[in-house]
Formats: sequence, structure tokens, C-alpha cells
Amino acid sequence: MAAHILDELDWRGAVAHSTDPDALRAALDAGALTFYCGFDPTAPSLHFGNLVQLVTMRRLQVAGHDPIAVVGGATGLIGDPSGRSVERNLNEAEVVADWVERIRGQVERYLEFDGAHPARIANNLDWTASVSALDFLRDVGKHFSVNRMLEKESVRARLDGPGISFTEFSYQILQAFDYLELHRRYGCSLQTGGSDQWGNLTAGVDLIRRVMGDTVHAMATPLITKSDGTKYGKTADGTLWLDPKLTSPYAFYQYFLNTDDADIGALLKIFSFLSREEIEALDAETAQHPEARAAQQSLASELTALVHGSGATSQAASASAALFGRGDLLDLEADTLATALAELPHAEVRGPMPAIVELLVAAGLADSRTAARRTIADGGAYLNNQRVADPEMAPSDGDLLHGRWLVLRRGKRSLAAIEKVA
Repeated sequence: MAAHILDELDWRGAVAHSTDPDALRAALDAGALTFYCGFDPTAPSLHFGNLVQLVTMRRLQVAGHDPIAVVGGATGLIGDPSGRSVERNLNEAEVVADWVERIRGQVERYLEFDGAHPARIANNLDWTASVSALDFLRDVGKHFSVNRMLEKESVRARLDGPGISFTEFSYQILQAFDYLELHRRYGCSLQTGGSDQWGNLTAGVDLIRRVMGDTVHAMATPLITKSDGTKYGKTADGTLWLDPKLTSPYAFYQYFLNTDDADIGALLKIFSFLSREEIEALDAETAQHPEARAAQQSLASELTALVHGSGATSQAASASAALFGRGDLLDLEADTLATALAELPHAEVRGPMPAIVELLVAAGLADSRTAARRTIADGGAYLNNQRVADPEMAPSDGDLLHGRWLVLRRGKRSLAAIEKVA
């Protein structure tokens, strides 16, 4: 018999907090439960952190419950203070409206809109824009105690530092109002979100109890961190985005392929749709044969396919294998190679091609000509996956991949690119 969805989420490490777990379990057992999660358009794309919520929503939908994804056209104009030490810059309404549509398109990839439990996407501007300030203060604001609002972690942290504006202080009231409206319109009785949102989630639960006398629920997922305590989802270039124009499918794939063995098991549980038995088998294989990186390859392939599709995943996997000497670089299409190499340190060459010892320095794979010669002498320098023995060898135009690129490698994992430009 399949595990209860709460037991499944708990085993996967996807539950940090919930209001009255026994009551929530009973509500889930009573039939299809309508739940929602909000996504604010504070950037042109969702990011890695949002993926936790999207995957959780998908699990709940597969378990027989009805999802609502709220894209915050209203709350996105304000900005959530949670997790921030300073006030955010407010974006123009036209910019937020454009981001709403972009994020709506991203969210649609993760949910099913047909079948017995079709998803719904809503914009909270639809029910917020027509409410006057006086009506909002009288009908919603009167149910909020400033004393309790000041106790919220996101507010308290700011009061101990640079302070908080009334605008961001009011964010939790707006989010609570969303929950109230969704409960009225669709019978929504569960809100999910990140653990940094817990104060906002419980504010909605309390508002519905005060206004309508109904009992509803909230559940928060944990912050996903590495075994050393640092945040996941940050790359050398910044945020790991879900938009392929901001983070390429190759960079996305490579990020998870490079996951540390100590972290891969937890990430498989949170993000993968593999069964418990399949995940435990990959854990065992990682322990016995870590060099094979089977768990990392599984996670990288599954997540990249989920976010970018199977075609982009196949290209990213082929590029990754070829760049690290496990495939033929000549088999990569020009666009695939260019996208992958754009993620690497690289140098441009005009005119005659310098010797390999110069190229290693130019590309940042060696600090000096002496260091480059030592790498070559030790057998650790590669040009297009071929070991280089002569430091004075200068590549020819015939060595250029697609007439444009050279791939340099030092050892097993340090890569760089050379681009021949006119």
C-alpha cells in the first residue's frame, strides 16, 4: 500500500513545520483537499529555492489533491521581508506584470491542468486591486495584533537591524488576505511555503479562523542546505535560475552532477520522484562506488528534464561527458558546445595561435608558464581531450572545434576554453 502523503513528505525531509499534523492528516484523508502556494514575481524567473515548492505541489497533486499556484501580481509589488536584512527596491508595475506572465509559464510546467485534480493558476492582483485602503484596514487589518506581528521572526530580525518600512511590515497581512480569499472562492484549506514563510502562513490560518470561524492548515518545507550548512542554489555566478536564458541547461545539469556525496542522498529525497527503494539503492551504490557518481547523474538528469525537458537534458549530459573526456567533442553540435563552454573560464585568441603553455596561462589553468610546463610534464594537460606532451606545441586551425573553440583541461576536473576570434 502506498505511504500516506504526509509520511512520504516527512521521509523525504520536506516538512519543517505544520499546524496540527493530526488534523491535517484527517483533512487529507477526507478526500481531495484544495491547497495553494504563492510565487512572487520579484525577478524575471523562479529560482532553485522555488523548486522545492513546485515539487511538493506536484507530489500533493499526484496524491489526489487540488493545487492552486498563486503568482503574486499584488504581493510582488510590495516584497516579502522574510530572509532579507534590508528593504528591497520596488519594481515598476509594468515590470512586475511582465514577470507575472513569465513565472506563470514556468509554474505551468510542473502541474497537471487536466484530469481528476486539475491545477489552477491565480493572480492575487485580481482580488486585491479593487479593495480600497479603508476597506482593507477595516475588514482585514482589524484582525491583526501589532504586538503579534512584531513577534514574527522576519519582522523581529529587521527591528534589531536597519528597521522595516510599513510597506514590508504589512506584507504578512496581504498574504493572509490571499489565503482568506482562496478559502472563500475555492474552499482552499492548506497553504504550503518555505520555513522562512512560517509567520506569513500562520497569519493566514489565524485570519480565516477569526473571520469565518473555519479551521485550515499550513505546512512549511525546510531551507535546503549543504552538509556544511551553506545554502544550496548559489553558483559562482550567483543564483541558480529555472529560466534557461539565465542559467543554461548545461550549467543546471552540471550543478547537480557536482553535488557532494554527503549531500546527494538528501537532495534525491527532496527533489527526485524515484521510489524509496530506488533512492536507497543509489545511496548504497554511492557508498560502494563513489567514483561512478551514479546518484549525481540520476539527480542531474531527472531535475534537468523536469525543468528544461528531455531534449535539453540529453544535450547537457552529452556535453558534460565529452568535456570531461568521456565522450567525443566532435559529436557535439555547435550550439550545444558553445552553450557549455560559455560556462567555463575562457580566453580569446586573435591571429596566430600561441603555444599550449601560453594558452594554459591565458585560460587561467596555470598561474605561470613555469606552472604550465610542470602540469604538462606531469601528464596533466589536455587539448580537446588529448594529452599534451610538448609545451611549445601550437594548435592549428584544424584543431578548432566547429572552427571556433579549443577545450583545455588540467587534470580530471579543471576546464577552460579558448575562442578563436577574427
